[in-house]
Amino acid sequence: MIEMKHVTKQFNNQIILDDISIEIPKNQLIGILGPSGCGKTTLLKCIMGMIATTKGSIHMFQKKVPHKDLLKNIGYMAQSDALYQDLTGKENLLFFSDMYNLPKVQAMHQMEYVTSLVSLENSMNKLVETYSGGMKRRLSLAISLLHQPDLLILDEPTVGIDPNIKKQVWQELRKLNKVEGKSILMTTHAMDEVEQCDQVMLLYSGKVLAFDTPENILATYDASNFDDVFIQLGGRKK
Repeated sequence: MIEMKHVTKQFNNQIILDDISIEIPKNQLIGILGPSGCGKTTLLKCIMGMIATTKGSIHMFQKKVPHKDLLKNIGYMAQSDALYQDLTGKENLLFFSDMYNLPKVQAMHQMEYVTSLVSLENSMNKLVETYSGGMKRRLSLAISLLHQPDLLILDEPTVGIDPNIKKQVWQELRKLNKVEGKSILMTTHAMDEVEQCDQVMLLYSGKVLAFDTPENILATYDASNFDDVFIQLGGRKK
């Protein structure tokens, strides 16, 4: 699905991504795990084509990034919510459904589905500026699902969401992946979420230290959980 060859990203004299070469398969739920500042968000933005790599190349669905035709197949949820604060939740969804050129009937059906998924049915007529941080994250996730993309790229999708809705969101993500065959690439800080992924990309100081199943990574580091993995990594020289 995604092929990266010698991807390097440098800002001024600081290397954020350091010579990453990796192939990401489709139809899997893949987590990118790493401490703050390790390059997770930068990696997603490079994959999306939002920022250019300093060196190397990225291909997605056999097209070189950036490519406008790819956007119709991707649902992207940024770390910072890109919402219109002076519009209601419903008006935000209508705006983005127009951007995706969804037919009216399909748009209405999808809006009903995504608002139910993130439990915002009773808040659609409220201005987004009145939403809590968690509600804004849930609306952003709903928007990323509107056009039924083949690939979901989610940057910290469950930050600020209460545990009950977080559980509901994860149930739906697994359904999208396992039943509907959607590919999901997401960053996370939550160790409990990592163990639910098919594979985990362990990112540290801009380098991919591992890309394997959660079980195999834990075995490699002789750790019982991913907290212990990061304790070990914290003793390494960057």
